[in-house]
Amino acid sequence: MSTAVAPARTGQVLADLLPASRVRDIALVVGGAALTGLAAQIAVPVPGSPVPVTGQTFAALLVGTSLGARRGVSSLALYALAGLLGVPWFAGGTSGIGASFGYILGMVLATAAVGALARRGADRNVWRMAGAMLVGEAIIYAIGVPYLAFAADLTASGAIAAGLTPFLIGDVIKAVLAMGLLPTAWKFADR
Repeated sequence: MSTAVAPARTGQVLADLLPASRVRDIALVVGGAALTGLAAQIAVPVPGSPVPVTGQTFAALLVGTSLGARRGVSSLALYALAGLLGVPWFAGGTSGIGASFGYILGMVLATAAVGALARRGADRNVWRMAGAMLVGEAIIYAIGVPYLAFAADLTASGAIAAGLTPFLIGDVIKAVLAMGLLPTAWKFADR
């Protein structure tokens, strides 16, 4: 029985290059949740906003693109559920439902979208990766900002000012990092 890794084919994500097994999938799902929890600890408060800048969204989108939709959603669902049950790995070592929980729900849905796009090859090209990241970020904000408005009793414009506008420059930086990281990983994998 060979454990050699097959060359990359269309329809694969990076995780598919590892020898297939149920243990692999469980380890990838748990690892993706842990990576997201670890990245959430990189938290910088934003004046006037209950939502900090974190590495959490970057990790969530990388988990989705590298694991694919099914494992990515499983990973972020595990992250969300564990945080709800008291694991202190949401932004800044928190847990439970807070004003920024909508962003976590958005991340679960975003991993499905970017994972599906990665299966179609979006993670192998710089510009397609940029598009996938944009789609993922848009989904996160589409859920997170209205939830923030509800949870923090903000108007729509107040929620946009506190939960979207201050994060756009950071999201561009995260997208640029992903644009280089995943296509480069595929180049190494194809060798």
